[in-house]
Amino acid sequence: MTAPSRAVLAIDAGTTELKAGLVGLDGTLHAFARASYPLDVDPPVGRAEQDPADWWTALIRAVRELAPADRDLEVVAIGLDGHGPTLAALDADGQATRPAIAWLDTRAGAEQAELSAATTLRGWSLGVLPAALWVVRHDPAAAARTRWWLNTWEALGFRLTGRAATTLVPGQPFPAAPVLAAAGLDGGRVAPAIAAGSPLGGLTAEAAAALGLAPGIPVVAGMVDAFASFHGAGLVDPGDALDAGGAAGGFGVYWDAPVEAAGSFCTRAPLDGRYVVGGAMAATGKALDWFRTDILEGHVPMERLLDEAAGVPPGADGLVFLPYLAGERSPLWDPTARGAFAGLTLRHRRGHLARAILEAAALAIRHVAEPVLAAGVRVTAMRVTGGPARSDTWNRLKADVTGFAVEVPHVLETAVVGSAIAAAAGVGAHPDLETAIRAMTRIDRRIEPDPETRATYDRLYAAYTALHPAIAPILRGLAP
Repeated sequence: MTAPSRAVLAIDAGTTELKAGLVGLDGTLHAFARASYPLDVDPPVGRAEQDPADWWTALIRAVRELAPADRDLEVVAIGLDGHGPTLAALDADGQATRPAIAWLDTRAGAEQAELSAATTLRGWSLGVLPAALWVVRHDPAAAARTRWWLNTWEALGFRLTGRAATTLVPGQPFPAAPVLAAAGLDGGRVAPAIAAGSPLGGLTAEAAAALGLAPGIPVVAGMVDAFASFHGAGLVDPGDALDAGGAAGGFGVYWDAPVEAAGSFCTRAPLDGRYVVGGAMAATGKALDWFRTDILEGHVPMERLLDEAAGVPPGADGLVFLPYLAGERSPLWDPTARGAFAGLTLRHRRGHLARAILEAAALAIRHVAEPVLAAGVRVTAMRVTGGPARSDTWNRLKADVTGFAVEVPHVLETAVVGSAIAAAAGVGAHPDLETAIRAMTRIDRRIEPDPETRATYDRLYAAYTALHPAIAPILRGLAP
């Protein structure tokens, strides 16, 4: 009788959808499932919240759909990643004391500024702390019931193992309790630190029964979904870059030293000895879904929309789109930013609008990358990920707009593969993280930028970067 193949169960808890995969130790995606959940958004007040119970329900639904035993696969570990920083305020039993505050929420801006001034933490290193301080001030009853301030993947790890822990990548600072206390936060509610990719604990009997798995399977401490995607896209060397794709969009590049670039973040990478510099946008990927679903009311299949966009010449015949439908993060950091089509004429058709939206996602990457490149960082190639990377039109367009060679990974669900990589290394299925990355990823094809489109896209980029400063003062006066 043949022994079952060994695989990792990888969980990627995205902003509105949880994805689960059974990933072999060679990177093969044996099975894949997804389950969605709602996001309660109220832009005028800056609220973006979720029920953490929905993450758990989605996890159960997706994992049961995978049915590892029926596929003759031995699950050797469980890996986790999730959207963030997203605050899950939990009691001692792992139950939510209030809705989770998602990374899209903008209400804790004052608290973020205060914590930055009171601590050495900056940017992503602050994690969920600004949102936690906001809860202390604005929802004191929930704060009093809260035992742990956790992130998405940490909350799921707690449900799976019964252990609350704050996961840190190599070199990431951990806030001292006295410093937090001085800023108004009880440091005792920040869970003890654990290295991302290290064993968190075994799957509890209760969680195993809910998931249909054997108890005791090692669960490995997770990380934010962007970091998992770095692993799953095969990033290892300085100059390896990533287009995060997804609803928000983002760009990051590995470097061997810290870098300061305007409008960008620089933090320790999830791979020791590397830094990642770049930025996350707010809705570049979501913009096309908005156009197809809300504006076209879902009547046009995505494939047809992409085909129509492919038939429009570069530059969309003078049409420019600003993808700031949820404000913008990098490099503007302006929650009041608004989207716009500029240059519309009677000759523009649906395909032109679709083309402009696709080009805007690439222009946003170039906007983030520009100060990074000016700081001396080089990009050898940019890996594309997620649903957008299935489109050859979009991949080609990103190469032409940014000037980067674009590489397409064999498995586009890079966060799922990345969580599997971290878990495989964490339980010793591969000797170390870098070995696991190289063994479990590969590139299918490479697209070089077309030099004939460069002049067109240089002009389009100049218009794109000039539009927001020009129209923002006008649009702010119209905001509800």
